[in-house]
Amino acid sequence: MKRFIKFLLFFGLIAALVLASSLSYYAKKPLNLPPEAQEISIKPKSSLASIGDQLVEQGVLKHAWPFVILTRVLHKESTLQAGDYTLNKNINPYQLLLSLNHGKATQGSVTFIEGKTFKQMREKLAKNDAIKHNIQGMTDSEVMEAIAGKDQHPEGLFFPDTFYFDRGTADTVLLKRAYEIMQSKLETAWADRADGLPYKNSYQALIMASIVEKETGKASERPMIAGVFINRLRIGMRLQTDPTVIYGIGDKYDGNIRKKDLETDTIYNTYTRDGLPPTPIAMPGAASIEAALHPDTTKALYFVGKGDGTHEFSDSLTEHNRAVAKYQLQGKPKKHIK
Repeated sequence: MKRFIKFLLFFGLIAALVLASSLSYYAKKPLNLPPEAQEISIKPKSSLASIGDQLVEQGVLKHAWPFVILTRVLHKESTLQAGDYTLNKNINPYQLLLSLNHGKATQGSVTFIEGKTFKQMREKLAKNDAIKHNIQGMTDSEVMEAIAGKDQHPEGLFFPDTFYFDRGTADTVLLKRAYEIMQSKLETAWADRADGLPYKNSYQALIMASIVEKETGKASERPMIAGVFINRLRIGMRLQTDPTVIYGIGDKYDGNIRKKDLETDTIYNTYTRDGLPPTPIAMPGAASIEAALHPDTTKALYFVGKGDGTHEFSDSLTEHNRAVAKYQLQGKPKKHIK
């Protein structure tokens, strides 16, 4: 009898794992809706079963039961809302559930992620079918003229966040919103900056924030990494940071940085040039801006990756070389380390 009970428990556990895996796959798989299924209506006072049937009838779902099970497992059945919805073509069942739960299906959304470049932002906007595409064919300078009224290098000037919008909103509107939020947050942070920082203006702080964003693997290390770069600037030491070199390489970068890359001069090569690069190299988040304007007070001038996303910080070259030997070389020939 005990063996039978153990067998049932084991079988139940396996069944639960299979169900969880299947539901996870179902929830994340895009529905690839045809145009006629993107405009839907959910009747008032509909039960969960009725909502499932309505979604099938309107061409959103092939079968109602997986959606019903997903809704019950996540305990969302009591807060689904009636109304008219406009769905994105590539919405998945989980996003559909959240939309019906929060009433946001009539909106589109786009997420700009910290550390991404303006080129990657443009690519994300172009792929979003809920957006009216005005900037296709425009140069970066023309985009900046359209949203800010002046010719600026666009990198780093947009705040990373999730933006919700009415379907058919122009990409220029969304970019202008992200641009204005970044300007506001940057100027607020600049006004509250620590004393004695070696920046001429808030734009230079934004450049530093973008470097911190790209260099940081563990969020808590941002102020320390900023402190190291601040120390280098103060004593006239070159920043020697790989992300700026990679940005300067551009589309030719193949995932590996070589000695010749460090020695090839570009305006972004902080191994061959003093000071900050001329522009940000990515989109920094609020935490990196905060770190750039409130760096840790430290004597460290060097850091080396430990291999787990964190770094060992050193005050002197001797200490740094020991850290390099410990975490990077491990008996191998010396290679490029910050």
